[in-house]
Amino acid sequence: MAATLGSSPSDLLSNLIPKSFKLKTKQQELLIRVSILCLVYILAFITRLFSVLRYESMIHEFDPYFNYRTTLYLTEKGFYDFWNWFDSESWYPTWPNHRWDPLPGSHGHGRHHLLGPPVPPVHRSHPGTALIAICPGYISRSVAGSYDNEGVAIFALLLTFYLFVKAVNTGSLAWSLASGIWFVGFQHVQSGEHMAAMGVFFLMQVFYLLDWVKYMLSDTKLFQAFLRITVGSAAGVGAVALGLGMASGYISPWTGRFYSLLDPTYAKDHIPIIASVSEHQPTAWSSFMFDFHILLFLFPAGLYFCFKRLSDATIFIVMYGLTSMYFAGVMVRSKGKTTTTGSTRGTSGSKASSRALPDQSQPFQKNGAIALLVCAFFLLSKYVTHCTWVTSEAYSSPSIVLAARGAHGNRVIFDDYREAYFWLRQNTPPDAKVMSWWDYGYQITAMGNRTVIVDNNTWNNTHIATVGRAMSSYEDEAYEIMRSLDVGYVLVVFGGVTGYSSDDINKFLWMVRIGGGIFPVIKEPDYLVNGEYRVDKGAAPKMLNCLMYKLSYYRFGELVTEYGKPPGYDRARGVEIGNKDVKLEYLEEAFTTSNWIVRIYKVKPPNNRW
Repeated sequence: MAATLGSSPSDLLSNLIPKSFKLKTKQQELLIRVSILCLVYILAFITRLFSVLRYESMIHEFDPYFNYRTTLYLTEKGFYDFWNWFDSESWYPTWPNHRWDPLPGSHGHGRHHLLGPPVPPVHRSHPGTALIAICPGYISRSVAGSYDNEGVAIFALLLTFYLFVKAVNTGSLAWSLASGIWFVGFQHVQSGEHMAAMGVFFLMQVFYLLDWVKYMLSDTKLFQAFLRITVGSAAGVGAVALGLGMASGYISPWTGRFYSLLDPTYAKDHIPIIASVSEHQPTAWSSFMFDFHILLFLFPAGLYFCFKRLSDATIFIVMYGLTSMYFAGVMVRSKGKTTTTGSTRGTSGSKASSRALPDQSQPFQKNGAIALLVCAFFLLSKYVTHCTWVTSEAYSSPSIVLAARGAHGNRVIFDDYREAYFWLRQNTPPDAKVMSWWDYGYQITAMGNRTVIVDNNTWNNTHIATVGRAMSSYEDEAYEIMRSLDVGYVLVVFGGVTGYSSDDINKFLWMVRIGGGIFPVIKEPDYLVNGEYRVDKGAAPKMLNCLMYKLSYYRFGELVTEYGKPPGYDRARGVEIGNKDVKLEYLEEAFTTSNWIVRIYKVKPPNNRW
């Protein structure tokens, strides 16, 4: 009894636990790692299900509807028919064969992605994977319902880099082969953007050939002669191959998006169709904090530890981290994964440093360690809270279903898009051609099952410019363009009633710029007043009478949208429209959704000619 009374609490606990359950230090560490990774996996999975729980199993963005449609065709018709599929419902009448644009396998991946999110990249030896698994920047591209290849592609990208670094560190041929199995198609030998990397690869072959020959030849003069011949021949062959590839078109030139990465102002000045996409705009500083939280501050720490332990692998990580941060700042679409890399290196580096120190048990150091652990726990807890909130509020709302808060704080749902597409499917001829801005092309084809003039593939700038010209022209001029394209129906998106700002009126200047880039008859100053874009009484006459304005504001002048405001008050732009008496001569209203967000007009047939 005396011995029991004199024992410490830890001794009493040890006596109560059977010896078979006692774990060694390494086993305890393994148990903690496995437990944390299991909890991270569960959290990463359930946070990606917010959209399914709040709405339903639906596809979120515009582009994935293309993946859904091709997946549906592949499932119903089989691989052979899919391989030979001629898609007659897009880009009428040009009909490009772009069914193989996404990553091979992404169609099959999408079949289960609609039901649940992909597994986040997890590896036992990398604590930083716990941070990226719930990172909002990653979740935004892998949330349930995104139905795109990016959920798999980001994982494949990180896995490729991991295997590459592993190959560099070990020198193993097996790891090298594993890191090279992820290439897609032949872009790495056909794309102009990849030629610099191909040149480095070519030079490496020459270098190691010379190294082997130097080892085999004992005569220095003979080797010098061989060196001159080999280097000269390699340079000549490389230059000829590059020139022939570019001249024949086998090697494609640099794309506008690549130029925009090097020069953020390039697209705005030369390719308005690229600049019109919101994802291609420069990233606001607040977005970094919004998407990365504490990872933004761990990134410099990761760079520090990489520089502290310089090697081929850490140099790669530093270069990748810095370039990713630059590209993330140039385009909103780019998501810097470098924060994870930095945090991983920072954690492992600090752990390695702690191992090198002798075991200290002084109270000051013990209290300091406890304080650091408490701070780390607080920051990580705030990170988890932030990531969960961002995922719930910002990245779990489908773009096809709009949500707002009512006067009493209740959630109001606007399902006008699907209402309009269902109407198209049920009330228009199967061979009807629908003209709209390219943003809605994939959705119209997949959900409305109707042929579109342009869609989100944006492969033909001239065809898109033709649609932009029609929208920017007077009704009689636009009618001739629509007749030449066999257009039967025109669809526009309008937010003046609900206050929805991402409508076609707010996108209209891009239609003018893209159309004017191909057809000089469309001039942007004709739609501006003193350089200002207006829709009220002070708007330009061309603006008040163009097709887009008429289709958006037809019958809107009779409508009271807000208490205390005059009829025709546009809630999205906060002004009273300037042309309330819109008359249509060559088109007629066919359908307007319950909240006026989507409006569909039928193109009248031409009058009989005698």
